[in-house]
Amino acid sequence: MSTVAQILKQKPERAVHTIAPTSTVYDALRLMAEKNIGAVVVTEGGRIAGLVTERDYARKVVLLSRSSKDTPVSEIMTSQVKCVGPERSSEECLAIMTENRFRHLPVLEGGKLAGLVSIGDLVKDVISEQKFRIEQLEHYIAG
Repeated sequence: MSTVAQILKQKPERAVHTIAPTSTVYDALRLMAEKNIGAVVVTEGGRIAGLVTERDYARKVVLLSRSSKDTPVSEIMTSQVKCVGPERSSEECLAIMTENRFRHLPVLEGGKLAGLVSIGDLVKDVISEQKFRIEQLEHYIAG
């Protein structure tokens, strides 16, 4: 299994996009659209204050008839964010995500935000590892 550090190194876009809790939901959505991402880490004073996702927007703004231009990110973000260290395996991260029912996981290294992995990143890694194992077994069997 790969570690989170290895997965982050393989990502084409390594930058972690952040936004302030006082920013509007509209600003967060615009950032997500520009960067083609599904979540933004909310930071305040250099530390993680929360995480806002497209799902938060759909459920906490659209369905409640709120205005994305008037609603601050702090009102819809998930404030209880689970984080992992770079040494964790993709399998461990998938278990955390499955158990807690979320799709994005911030990575902290030395107490600082080092990256963000999505469930897609982790599934891609697992598939790649399984493909490698299958190829190795095929070579072994074929002699």
